[in-house]
Amino acid sequence: MYPFFFDPTFLILLPAVFLAFWAQSQVKNSYARYSRVFARTGATADSVARVLLDNFGLSDVPVRRISGNLTDHYDPRDRSLSLSQSVYGSSSIAAIGVAAHEVGHAIQHQKNYMPLKVRNAVVPAVNIGSTMAFPLFFIGLLFRGEMLMNLGILLFLGVIVFHLITLPVEFDASSRALRILADTGILASDEISGARAVLRAAALTYISATIMALAQLVRLLLLRGMFGSRD
Repeated sequence: MYPFFFDPTFLILLPAVFLAFWAQSQVKNSYARYSRVFARTGATADSVARVLLDNFGLSDVPVRRISGNLTDHYDPRDRSLSLSQSVYGSSSIAAIGVAAHEVGHAIQHQKNYMPLKVRNAVVPAVNIGSTMAFPLFFIGLLFRGEMLMNLGILLFLGVIVFHLITLPVEFDASSRALRILADTGILASDEISGARAVLRAAALTYISATIMALAQLVRLLLLRGMFGSRD
């Protein structure tokens, strides 16, 4: 019997936590490095996003400036592309790579890219599941209620599915971004390598988030096995 304040299953999460910190450091270092390297064309990230969107018949998608750092995103609900303050107006290779990545998501939406459609469809359910999974599980654990524990695990499986679907969505958006930057000549071949480094580092955060979610699932299953069936 373990003391109430010690949960040995937390040890399962440690490798995933270390990976997450390492991934974040890679993003910061890579972005910081290539935010000091400027595209020889002098094009800014917002203008690149505008040109690329127009080239793909997405002239009705606005490019907006938003607050925050690396809060860039494409919103399929109102079909808008938002660039953070450090990206919008910057002519750095890092900023252009990030902007092109978000354009990649807009193109996915336009072309009905199936993984993106699935991810968008499950978001409402995942939001509920991610909020309720742990409270339900641990209430069930506290009162030895296997039904609540099972329900919590079931809801958390939805979170796992979301992370697994996110991987191809993000990888594909980066692949599209690098390809169109090269095809349009916005970045030269040596500059493309810098944008690729930034986007690869960003991809590590999605991989680490998926591994963390899987580790959490293993932890829940172990806790259920350790305490769920006791009389």
